[in-house]
Amino acid sequence: MWFPPFSEREEWNDVTPIPQDDGPDPVVPIRYSAQFRETMDYFRAILEADERSERALELTEAVINLNAANYTVWAFRRACLDALGRDWTEELQWVTDLAADNPKNYQIWQHRRCCVEKCGNAEGELLFLNDFLTDPHLDDAKNYHAWAHRQWVVKRFQLWEEDKAFVEQLLVSDVRNNSAWNQRFFIVQNSTDMGQGVRAREIEWALDKAQLAATNESVWAFIRGMLLSDSPAAFPPLQAAVDMYAVRDPPVASALELKALSLSLQGGAQAVSEARKAYERLALHLDPIRKKYWLWKASKLGAAES
Repeated sequence: MWFPPFSEREEWNDVTPIPQDDGPDPVVPIRYSAQFRETMDYFRAILEADERSERALELTEAVINLNAANYTVWAFRRACLDALGRDWTEELQWVTDLAADNPKNYQIWQHRRCCVEKCGNAEGELLFLNDFLTDPHLDDAKNYHAWAHRQWVVKRFQLWEEDKAFVEQLLVSDVRNNSAWNQRFFIVQNSTDMGQGVRAREIEWALDKAQLAATNESVWAFIRGMLLSDSPAAFPPLQAAVDMYAVRDPPVASALELKALSLSLQGGAQAVSEARKAYERLALHLDPIRKKYWLWKASKLGAAES
């Protein structure tokens, strides 16, 4: 509660607030509330004086409560915490309490990362993220900031196996969760040598999931990523699956794309001709939104053949 105002608090008598300078003739002045205006005026004064004190720290909380997206106040709060030697574990708990009300706020997630880094360990962090990403009240399983923070935590503290188990659990619950597929690729890419044996294992694992939802683009994007520069033909189970899904009625567009890729890499006039027909079918019938892209792919085959 904004009571009493800072101007009426004895401990702030020595501070001269600095008003916001919008110039002599602001075109569209913002109608700030009296509370917001005064709080920011005092914050500007403290910031200019670079005062890193207990009252400055309390002021940063007041500013954050009014505007949690203010990057400057978060940076200054960290400076105050360092100067005062405060417990970063307590700060982590404080920012945790803010997360549910500000799930898309970049500054809160960045501050959280700084807290974990200062603590020097990720104790409880994956559990927090697991709960956050599966909380039915938040219904925010694809929150970009949460996943970006998770990737940093996992890589910084080498928590690959713990993360992999959670991601597999998510994909059992929702095989179309593109965030979970992206995270699995991240795990494999950063914790293995991405050799052919590893990629073959991952492709076969993904093909099992494709049986549950063959038109799920996430699983096919994962498989394309696992190919690197190889042809689908380098992985016999994949080539067999591509051949099967590409002739369904209607064909699975992503499988037909891989079929075209395999044919184009195979080479030879007949294979290239079949690849071109596949791209044209994607352009004209299966994926007309990307018509120009598929026709461009077909034209590149012509250039390569000549």
